[in-house]
Amino acid sequence: MKRRSLFAMVPATSALLALRSQGKPIDQGAVTAAGFAISVQAWTFKQFPLWEAIKMAAAAGASAIEMFPGQKIGGPLNDTPLDQDLSDENIATLLAHAKENKITPVNFGVTGISNKEADARKVFEFAKKMGLYGVTTESLDAIDLLEKLSQEYDIKVCFHNHPKPSPLWDPEKTWNAVKDRHANIGFCADVGHWTRSGLDALEVIKKIAPRVRSFHMKDREAIGKKDDHDQPFGTGVIDIIAILDEVRKHGFAGNVSIEYEYNWDKSLAEVAQCVGYLRAYSKFAKA
Repeated sequence: MKRRSLFAMVPATSALLALRSQGKPIDQGAVTAAGFAISVQAWTFKQFPLWEAIKMAAAAGASAIEMFPGQKIGGPLNDTPLDQDLSDENIATLLAHAKENKITPVNFGVTGISNKEADARKVFEFAKKMGLYGVTTESLDAIDLLEKLSQEYDIKVCFHNHPKPSPLWDPEKTWNAVKDRHANIGFCADVGHWTRSGLDALEVIKKIAPRVRSFHMKDREAIGKKDDHDQPFGTGVIDIIAILDEVRKHGFAGNVSIEYEYNWDKSLAEVAQCVGYLRAYSKFAKA
């Protein structure tokens, strides 16, 4: 069943606050004319090490990548996992590889973040060294600490949603938690997971647009259907164009991460289709 009236009207003050976001912007070399970065969530290529995922993102035509914790880095770093404990030397090696492939690391997640400041600070230190725009998490219980650190490190905190019955599947819960927070706090809108949960992603976005900081962008066959799979953008029921139009009204300048959870070993061509869709939108979108 679709839910079309999830929230109270967005207060004008909240919309204005969102437009005054002070978070570190994404490197302009990775940003399209429409104001956002086209990235690939590395989970899309989870069958491969991050070293290869970066090359694959570049081959698909993306300009950025969102990394996830625990992925083996590969290349000269072999089986070293990506996490906040990565050494400065290894961070430099990884960044050099990304730069060589003209890929900008923009985000890190979905990652759990501790409510203990010393542990949480490690995530933000790592994100700062990597030059990231944001971190993606579902650790809503730590929001007070995350708000503090997001301001200190000038990094967005993007709250992600998995499908029902996961804790943050209902966007109203996250909305109520973030709507009055610092502008660096908001959503990582996983529109495919909302669709799997029976929600119309566009109707959700219309309510939360001022607080969207990043996307895990997908397209799906039908609303509420759990046994379908991701498909190339523009071939399913999610109105991606209208969703992007809506958030851009509120100054959206984050990462649109393509997360393609299908054909795991051979999805590159489909990911490239998704990149092309976003590039076409970016070229012809109204300013």
